Amino acid sequence: MDTVCKEKRGSVLGDDLILSVVVGSRGYGLDVAGSDTDRRGVFVAPTQAFWRLDKPPTHRDGPLPEQFSWEVERFCVLALEANPTVLECLWTPLVEVITPFGERLRGMRRAFLSERARQTFWGYAEAQFRRLDPAAPKWKQAMHMIRLMRCGLDLVRHGELVIEVGQDRERLLAVKRGEVAWAEVAAWRERLAGELAAAHSVLPAKPDRAAVEEFLLDVRKAHL
Repeated sequence: MDTVCKEKRGSVLGDDLILSVVVGSRGYGLDVAGSDTDRRGVFVAPTQAFWRLDKPPTHRDGPLPEQFSWEVERFCVLALEANPTVLECLWTPLVEVITPFGERLRGMRRAFLSERARQTFWGYAEAQFRRLDPAAPKWKQAMHMIRLMRCGLDLVRHGELVIEVGQDRERLLAVKRGEVAWAEVAAWRERLAGELAAAHSVLPAKPDRAAVEEFLLDVRKAHL
């Protein structure tokens, strides 16, 4: 069940924030003493701002500490492309700020899903793997590579993005601490890669763009 705090929006949060969630180690269930609180948000620019030559920003830092926020249209575009970082915002159980439009966005999260997710999750994990040096691995990066592949596999098989790592927590933290041999990490990756490639997908071929566009139009009308 989501942990939700519906805060009052005002000078601190800004009147345009519709969603703020916690991701990173705390969202994944991999936090330890001293872990940062990584936040992601979605804001709505005034509709009239799009009528000008200079368009509103597609993203920004803040307004909450350790937060990166997307303008709602950019967020939707990235989610339709099965961007793992963006999709996590729709499934993390840690929701700090949410408005009716934020609730609607979270409620329609399956409209963004498509078979493309198999390639994007694989691609993001592979990019991390290519940056790892077996002679001197960055163990935190190796941990997140494995976590990302697990998430992609769950999404393809079940149509749900399982954010919390559950029973794999201690093993993943051991990877982060460098207590797992590189050969074992590489074997874990190979097994997950094979499962992800062969998994029967429950995801649709394409996302529901019509539903997403209807949501976006309603947002723009409401913010005239």
